[in-house]
Amino acid sequence: MGSIKSTLSDRQAVWAFVLGCIAVTIGVVAHLPMFAMARAMHYRLVGMPMDGMMLVGMALIVLGTLVAAYGLLPRDVSAQRAAAADIVVTAPEDAPLSLAHWGLMAVLVIALIIDVMKPASLGFTVPGMISEYGVPKKTVSLVPFFALAGTVTGSVLWGWIADVYGRKASILLSAVMFVGTSICGAMPSLAWNIAMCFMMGAAAGGMLPVTYALLAEMMPNRHRGWSLVLVGGLGAVGGYFAASGMSAILQPVFGWRILWLANLPTGLTLVLLGALIPESAKFLLARGRVQEAEAVMRRFGARATRASPMVSAGKRPSHALTGWSLYGKLAALSMCALSWGLINFGLLLWLPADLVAKGYSVGVSSRLLAESALIAFPTVFIAALLYSRWSTKWALATMIALTLAGLLLVLRLELAGTGSPVLPVALLIVGSNGIIAIVLPYTAESFPMRVRGRATGWVAACTKAGGLLAQGLTISGVALSMGTSSLMVMVPTVLSLVLVAWFGQETLGRDLRDLDADNGQSGHHA
Repeated sequence: MGSIKSTLSDRQAVWAFVLGCIAVTIGVVAHLPMFAMARAMHYRLVGMPMDGMMLVGMALIVLGTLVAAYGLLPRDVSAQRAAAADIVVTAPEDAPLSLAHWGLMAVLVIALIIDVMKPASLGFTVPGMISEYGVPKKTVSLVPFFALAGTVTGSVLWGWIADVYGRKASILLSAVMFVGTSICGAMPSLAWNIAMCFMMGAAAGGMLPVTYALLAEMMPNRHRGWSLVLVGGLGAVGGYFAASGMSAILQPVFGWRILWLANLPTGLTLVLLGALIPESAKFLLARGRVQEAEAVMRRFGARATRASPMVSAGKRPSHALTGWSLYGKLAALSMCALSWGLINFGLLLWLPADLVAKGYSVGVSSRLLAESALIAFPTVFIAALLYSRWSTKWALATMIALTLAGLLLVLRLELAGTGSPVLPVALLIVGSNGIIAIVLPYTAESFPMRVRGRATGWVAACTKAGGLLAQGLTISGVALSMGTSSLMVMVPTVLSLVLVAWFGQETLGRDLRDLDADNGQSGHHA
């Protein structure tokens, strides 16, 4: 745990974080006896009363999370930020990748796989919940709905924490909450499951945007683009594969609850991985931890300098989202993220059932779902290549255009009543996977450092907000035809394409310090 001190202010804070983690872990373990006692009933807990040990465990989880947060989040934040206001930490923009860079990328890929697999497990738990609780699918759909609501909340909240308290602190706090939400697998009632899944979503929602913000600030310029897209894409695809693999291996033996209880070992793994994730050198310098900051800078080939006298005299740029350029970029990327959520959590989920209703075989619809997972993997590498070698702005615009073409072909398929669904679905899958691989890295590269976490968190929240809207329609019983759904999704998709083309800025080869120099207000040109 020694290197975790890079985000903690003193020895007392270190012990607060460690004791908080221990308390949360004990609180989760206190729920396991009830799960073990249900072995004879194939781990069905519905209707069983919560015993005293479980109630004490829940109290320990809440208390432990608060104590860990106390240890992670520094005091006197305003004074520390003022002390570092004129410190500029930079890596040589043409620096080669070192072992430290490759190690950071590997750790963040593993962290994202663990992070993504939790919400990805939702679909695998629904059949077991329907069977155990004896409620219709419409009622159980409240679980993914509130989990997505939690990810929206977490993306916004953790983006703010990352900007104010540091990237690493937010990642570790998210991991501690992850451990606590393991008890979702031991909750005897559906209501408790819904509540805990909201908390799980809140913990998961914050990891992705903070990861992008941290990676964007640690990588040399010429390697930043492809590494951002590749790490995020492999983490997302790997998370879905890990969720399906865990379900296939463990659920037949232990039932659906084991997918939630697995948050205990995987959450603790995230905490341990946090020891390998460096904190911003500027953040460390602001807190007087000079030796640790120098160690981080040596590992990543960075150096610290003082800002020019003009900036130190008070003529530094504003650190808020101001100007039409920044608002325009935020609107463009938010609309793009919302479109992706509507497609991924709505249209692509509804399409197979719609095809079966139109007379296509179940085999065709099932094959489309299987092919979607296969297509997603190479799309990550194609998106990384276009993003890092051609253009960041136009790579995103191209993926939006491909998605729009898929929507048009789905509408044509609906109007014609006949035809092959392969090309429309293929375009939707390629386009939407390209969008999610690019939109968050592009956001992290498009905003000044002090609002980077918040901006990336907001756009990440918008991806889940689209899914929240789609799930809300399902819960409310609103049934839309594929034609109507396609037309609805086309509106934000077209709008995002126009806004990205107008307000988007080329970030390929650009020094991120330029954003802090002009606050991103250099106009709407590429």
